[in-house]
Amino acid sequence: MLIFSPVRAKALSAESYTVVDADTGETLYSEAEDRRMAIASITKIMTALVALERGNTDDEVKITDESQDIEGTSMYLKAGDRIRLEELIYGMMLVSGNDAASAVAIHIGGDEARFTELMNEKAEELGAVNTSFANPHGLSDEKHYSTARDMAIIATAAMKNEDFARIVSTKSVTIGGVTYKNHNKLLWMYDGVIGVKTGYTKAAGRTLVSCCERDGLRLICVTLDDPDDWDDHIALYDRAFSEYKRVKIIDCEADGIDIPVISGGDRSFVTVKAGESVSKLVSKDDKVTVYAELPRFVYAGFKEGDRAGTLYWSINGKKAGEAELVFSEGVRREKPGEQGILDAILDRIKGLVENHLNKYGYYGS
Repeated sequence: MLIFSPVRAKALSAESYTVVDADTGETLYSEAEDRRMAIASITKIMTALVALERGNTDDEVKITDESQDIEGTSMYLKAGDRIRLEELIYGMMLVSGNDAASAVAIHIGGDEARFTELMNEKAEELGAVNTSFANPHGLSDEKHYSTARDMAIIATAAMKNEDFARIVSTKSVTIGGVTYKNHNKLLWMYDGVIGVKTGYTKAAGRTLVSCCERDGLRLICVTLDDPDDWDDHIALYDRAFSEYKRVKIIDCEADGIDIPVISGGDRSFVTVKAGESVSKLVSKDDKVTVYAELPRFVYAGFKEGDRAGTLYWSINGKKAGEAELVFSEGVRREKPGEQGILDAILDRIKGLVENHLNKYGYYGS
């Protein structure tokens, strides 16, 4: 598997940052990405993900006094209000409503403490090993922290949830006659941005997680304690999209190689394919070569899915990966009475032919 070493990008204002490929988790650029820091309201990425996985978007949530009294940014909910879970998540993710985050936590977990346990369990499940949540909204607490790397892991998982991705890409929404505009200015500032969340407290400074997609390349960018976060995200995306590209190594739906079938059988050719598609993130200067190791022909008498050979790919002349090639359909061997004379002879010398069979390579890029 090709892994990119973290590279220091141009001087940025962030105390900690990372840019990762959202499909593979590979790091393009980073600095102090494992430093534990306060994260403010980007906490709500995890809050929304847990709520969407455990709740129903159409659930009716009753607002309690506890949620109404939460300090900081707010949807201005009132105790006794009834509002759908999805609308609370909109208010939480677009305008960073701490009251909405509290209401979501109480609805899903019974209380904030239990919901916070669910957040930490999810972080552990995802491999966010340097993260500790103490509340669902991100208000300052010494036991509440994460890292740029961990927030990229969490955001990557969240963006795979269709409801989450739809909500955080929304620029504005009207709920109960009130219109809420997304605080994430990158949705307007930079082509291809599709989420995810802003944050700020005095202790954490400005925190920002964003996701941007262009030309089949989806990236997650995280900056922590960054007074110039909008410009820094734009600078990092400009660099990434100018230096990297996604190359489809295998398209299992389209790519196939035909091999002659001899010695009986109900087909004269069979197609071999890889079992799954493969794409890789590479530098725009990299040369990718794909080649297959297959026999010149095959004998009838194999089933769909049987191994046929191996597909290899190299980057700049260095082997980078391989995949098994399988028959896309089976070809039965004809019964002896159905064989022609030539096929019968070929069957009898099969062992000799196989001992001297030369393999060949299939090349592409």
